[in-house]
Amino acid sequence: MAQTTQIGQFTAVDPVVERMRVIRSAWHPTDGVAVFNRVYLTVTEEIGHAIESGTFADRRAAATLDVRFAERYLSVVDSVAAGAPAPACWRPLFHYRRHPGVRPLQFALAGINAHIGHDLALAVVDTCRTLKCAPEDLEDDFDRVGDILVLLEERIREEVMPGPDLLEITDPLTHLLGCWSLERARDGAWLAARSLWQLRELPDLAEEFRERLDRSVGLVGRMLLTPLGPRD
Repeated sequence: MAQTTQIGQFTAVDPVVERMRVIRSAWHPTDGVAVFNRVYLTVTEEIGHAIESGTFADRRAAATLDVRFAERYLSVVDSVAAGAPAPACWRPLFHYRRHPGVRPLQFALAGINAHIGHDLALAVVDTCRTLKCAPEDLEDDFDRVGDILVLLEERIREEVMPGPDLLEITDPLTHLLGCWSLERARDGAWLAARSLWQLRELPDLAEEFRERLDRSVGLVGRMLLTPLGPRD
């Protein structure tokens, strides 16, 4: 599990950024999880800069949310390295990480799908418990983080874009890209976070909700990783 550091009145982002940099240097760049890690490192660095520059009104809340969010991913990496199965939402990415027929953009989107579609909702709840607040108190910070993610999505696609012919209507990758939206995933994560918060006094129902969320996000991830074959 990644360790966090308290600096002043907010949780430092630096430790999770450093951990992702270590992962980047350890894994081959074509590894599917490494593709996502590279993208996510860029996002986390960008959010860290935004926190330091005063983009967020509540730096402590924003940093805590960012770190709790990153820890969800890093804990999966640690668990899989120790031989434990990945959660259903992450399982397709770890299973197909070396498949030659899956393209880099698919790996990136599958990781983003698992992390936003599942982990973000749980990170909001984690943050609420840490700061002793309700999701509504984090809504502005959540929206600002989401805005940064949406702005970076175009850059992410450009970095791992297979070529200028992507928009050919006959390209299967074009169809896959049209089936997933970061903005819709973010909206779903906010609804899931609010639902989990309302269920916090009903642990059995909350656990069932988490399990169903995990499985449903995993199904989307499996679709995004449909092997398409290497490009000519």
